[in-house]
Amino acid sequence: MEVLYGSTRNDTRKVQASQAILQGLSEDGGLFVPDHIPALDKSLQEISEMDYRETAYEVMKLFLSDFTKEELTSCIDKAYDAKFDTKEIAPLVEKEHTYYLELFHGATIAFKDMALSILPHLMITSAKKNHAKETIVILTATSGDTGKAALAGFADVEGTKIIVFYPKNGVSPIQEKQMVTQKGDNTCVVGIHGNFDDAQTGVKQIFSDKELEKEMLEHGLRFSSANSINIGRLVPQIVYYVYAYTRLLKEGKIADGEAINVVVPTGNFGNILAAFYAKNMGVPIAKLICASNENKVLYDFFRTGSYDRNREFVLTSSPSMDILISSNLERLIYRIAGNDAGKNADFMNALAKSGAYSITEEMKAQLGDFYGNYASEKETADSIRSLYEKTGYVMDTHTAVANAVYQKYLNETSDQTKTVIASTASPFKFTRSVMNAIDAGYDSMSDFELVGELSRIADVKVPKAIEEIETAPILHDMVCEKDEMKKTVKEILGISQH
Repeated sequence: MEVLYGSTRNDTRKVQASQAILQGLSEDGGLFVPDHIPALDKSLQEISEMDYRETAYEVMKLFLSDFTKEELTSCIDKAYDAKFDTKEIAPLVEKEHTYYLELFHGATIAFKDMALSILPHLMITSAKKNHAKETIVILTATSGDTGKAALAGFADVEGTKIIVFYPKNGVSPIQEKQMVTQKGDNTCVVGIHGNFDDAQTGVKQIFSDKELEKEMLEHGLRFSSANSINIGRLVPQIVYYVYAYTRLLKEGKIADGEAINVVVPTGNFGNILAAFYAKNMGVPIAKLICASNENKVLYDFFRTGSYDRNREFVLTSSPSMDILISSNLERLIYRIAGNDAGKNADFMNALAKSGAYSITEEMKAQLGDFYGNYASEKETADSIRSLYEKTGYVMDTHTAVANAVYQKYLNETSDQTKTVIASTASPFKFTRSVMNAIDAGYDSMSDFELVGELSRIADVKVPKAIEEIETAPILHDMVCEKDEMKKTVKEILGISQH
């Protein structure tokens, strides 16, 4: 049965997957959601005999039902190739009876590679399918990882340009260096004076600017998004949860049908939403454990049913989660509102106007699958040090947030269900925070000296992504005010100012 996509804010019009991917965001500012979540049509036992690429096909063919088998396998084969430094693409590592799903073996050493290495291929295929003649301008806000992964994915892809906005002082030094050294004639990186939420709000406003859209079309250009608001980003993320479960099954760590828990460090809610979709496809996931850092807006939401971004924005050592407006939560709100676009639109309008909304008791009752908690900066650092001292395994700050929250969950519930933690970035991406957590004596070393030291103590080779940027020249140095984003985009694209 074909899966069609409607907007979370007005679901009267349905589009095919390729149209939703091409558009990125619906015209009404809503997010595209599938009209139903398809069930896996192969058994988990059958999928356990498949490799990552074959698993990806089994999951994605159900959501992207207007793609032919040839189109989809071509996209998958181009994405999950030698760019990844492990044969498994997403290895599972067992430490202290917990399974770390390492999602950082791609070109930019963060989990965003899992989806952003395939999105450009899905996008170009979608453009061809819909006879779109315009150059696709990928416009994206990043809290650190999406930006580089999107830039790497779209660099020099024919028929595309990419503009990435990031908070100038809100990403790690390595994240920033990765972005500003990005090659590619079609790439552009802009720092803004503001935080990630400012960047994301600015991008969403540009997307819904009808006047600008008209000007773009006159110049043969059209916007699309590489953020997780794009369904072409979300669908590939479902794959690795199916893969993780079937690996445990294949290795005899769990019995067929035995439930697992999944812990996901999240700011924008996309990565844990993908796990929720996997559960609804038939993967036996018991608890979805949502881990926040000190920007704990999601923890408060799961505890109280009220979403409130009116609070101080905290810059933490896990910057990819420094977010107060979790865009993808809207897809869950729409679902627990009974797929009622009008109801969801009311909540989103309240969020835009007053910065807060509260869901009903009956909606709250549908969140039983989720458990939310957060980790302070100290708990995050303690988590890194403790796991390293016990096992020699070094995790990054975001994975450490997940680990710390999982320990809280265990203390509260004593739940012994086998658990997978989504390990979302390489520790090499946040070397200073990681090394300081292990030993305060590292403070005097430079960022790149720390890289060598981390490699030594963790007994892990320095990733190519880090080696490359050490001597790479800075190619992007644009900075703008947060209210000048539209003007900056027009300048970059050569659209005259009125």
